[in-house]
Amino acid sequence: QVQLVESGGGLVQPGGSLRLSCAASGSIFSIDAMGWYRQAPGKEREVVARITPGGTTNYGDSMKGRFAISRDSAKNTVYLQMNSLKAEDTADYYCNAKIRLFRYSQSTDYWGQGTQVTVSS
Repeated sequence: QVQLVESGGGLVQPGGSLRLSCAASGSIFSIDAMGWYRQAPGKEREVVARITPGGTTNYGDSMKGRFAISRDSAKNTVYLQMNSLKAEDTADYYCNAKIRLFRYSQSTDYWGQGTQVTVSS
């Protein structure tokens, strides 16, 4: 059974920083792309950032220059460094990983339980 466990959310003032972590565990053969998504109340889930096994990254438009995604493949962990946070960054943040359980299986999407980020003074 595969689990994604997130940590690092919380309350931060505008202009502040937070670092989210997400560790994948279980019977994993390999992990393809990993990423972060977020969903604010009354809005659709949107991509925050994604990273490939080779380290290629892409970001949602409003996150470019403020957020940085990284991964430690040896630890099956992905990180999201969030700087210059704004009130509109307030949302539940979800970790995603495309995981292969066996050598020749297709990758399947797994999601974390979500961690809340609130940006407020």
